[in-house]
Amino acid sequence: MTDIAPPDTGSGDVPRSALADTVLDRLTTVYPAAGNPFRAQEMVAYMKGVAPFLGVRTPERRILARTVLDGIPRPDETDCAAVALRCFALPEREYHYFAVDYLRRHVRRCSSGFLPVARRLVTTVSWWDTVDHLAAHVVGGLVAADPSLGDRMDEWIEDEDLWVARTALLHQLRFKGATDADRLFAYCLRRAPDTDFFLRKAIGWALREYARTAPGEVRAFVAANASRLSPLSVREALKHLDPL
Repeated sequence: MTDIAPPDTGSGDVPRSALADTVLDRLTTVYPAAGNPFRAQEMVAYMKGVAPFLGVRTPERRILARTVLDGIPRPDETDCAAVALRCFALPEREYHYFAVDYLRRHVRRCSSGFLPVARRLVTTVSWWDTVDHLAAHVVGGLVAADPSLGDRMDEWIEDEDLWVARTALLHQLRFKGATDADRLFAYCLRRAPDTDFFLRKAIGWALREYARTAPGEVRAFVAANASRLSPLSVREALKHLDPL
């Protein structure tokens, strides 16, 4: 399936993969053929010009993805890295979405050593539409499988790149009862002074999601720290709870 062991895929290298060759050949044939330039313009405008689009809507794109992957064997970690990195090297956003969906499906095939690849993807053409799924489903999946990666999240929350910090805030979104509440609350307070909308929104979202599991804990945390959290973070955190 693959030619060599994975290199340091957090660098500029992309590992060789025969599987990725097949997937990319199919993908770059099928997706452009289904593109619509008028829809593409609408998508570019909606996503604030972060990237060009082919103009393939999500339901159709996912049907086409199944066609692309028909008969393709399950990947190993190197294949996952090669497919994702090569997709993100293409300009159109639909290829990035394909990569994110592919990793969501196969994250259990990846070890903790995949984290540098995930970080590279988070910091490539960064915007919420890819970063949030990478955070919750890929980075979160890696940390859930190897809790020692929590130490790396402690580094990410300090990062100057807001999208890396947002990923650290959101990586426990799907953890429910397995959430490390102390880490979550510490992250929220660490980035609470930031004025960036995406960090403030992420703080509120992370707290709101944990409130589904531990509403009392979240309410108590927000009550104790309301003066430190932004109004946006507080509003999002308490969105489905009774007002303080």
